[in-house]
Amino acid sequence: MHRELHKRDELPDLQPMPTEDPPKKRPLIGVPTGRERSQRFHGLPLYIMNQTYIRTLEKLGALPVMIPLQMTDETLRGIFDRLDGIFLPGGEDMDPGTYDEERHPQLGAVDKERDRTELLLTRWALAEGMPFFGICRGVQVLNVACGGALYQDIHSQRPDLEKHDYFPPKFERFRISHQIDIEVDSRVGTALGKVHEINSMHHQGIKRVGNGLRVVATAPDGLPEALEMPALPFAVGVQWHPEELAKTDQHSANLFYQFVVTAASNWHEQVPSSWPGHFRQLLADAESRRPEKPVDVSLPNPAYTNGVTLTPLVVVNGGNGNGVLQAAINGGNGNGLPAPMDELDGEEFITHCA
Repeated sequence: MHRELHKRDELPDLQPMPTEDPPKKRPLIGVPTGRERSQRFHGLPLYIMNQTYIRTLEKLGALPVMIPLQMTDETLRGIFDRLDGIFLPGGEDMDPGTYDEERHPQLGAVDKERDRTELLLTRWALAEGMPFFGICRGVQVLNVACGGALYQDIHSQRPDLEKHDYFPPKFERFRISHQIDIEVDSRVGTALGKVHEINSMHHQGIKRVGNGLRVVATAPDGLPEALEMPALPFAVGVQWHPEELAKTDQHSANLFYQFVVTAASNWHEQVPSSWPGHFRQLLADAESRRPEKPVDVSLPNPAYTNGVTLTPLVVVNGGNGNGVLQAAINGGNGNGLPAPMDELDGEEFITHCA
């Protein structure tokens, strides 16, 4: 695969036989951020992102843009409508309230605002058939967005399963932990083949598969490792971290490149005309099983009327020395007011699989 795509204006035709199709423009890929308080800047609230995701996407031809949290639904929709694809990175545990469960004692830190933002973007992407790729937490958001549920802590809830939480700093992020069995007729199978070795940095996992999703890869203990929405051009989530492996593993790079190429294509034409109605029915079926009143997440929320005023304070180009891009923005909470960082549950904002 061409490794200098980030130096091109368009994606080259890498087919064995050149086609007469016009060159594909590099796609604009939205990447929601995380957030934490800065140690360097005296507690200043920051939006953060692991640089490896951004660099991997760029090197394989994408134009990545980070999407801040604490935006109104209207602002998020305005950003979304300009994108060609959605990429969800790793991060905190999801709030179990998103799949109607009480908190388990071993639940890690959660960020309800990040859950809100990513669930909205995921459902919008699925509803339109926009290419979607989620990693670690990202596959969990995909599952919950479709009505699925998670093991909040694999070790305590499923002690019969193998160890999956090979976290830094004790273990390297690129450490190979186990192999997976892959369905060869899947997008993941096209990139990785029937069997592949992967890293593993998660203590949560897929418990109940969401509506319309297919399990396309499993660990030796049977835990789902990858999900796809087969009806769409590219809607894939994986539980491991291929961005760490793509530096040296061509197959992992292929998985990213498939996503980028699909986002650059005329993917709208590949979405079945009946899909929007079918997806609404999938969500309705999932909502009908919820004990609380269903919430319509398919449209912007008219309750947000004040908007959010953003004042850029500082951008640290190069990160904080830990491979993390940091951008400090005086954000809002959807009501035109600064959002307190204590909306993050848990005193430490260190993520499990960032």
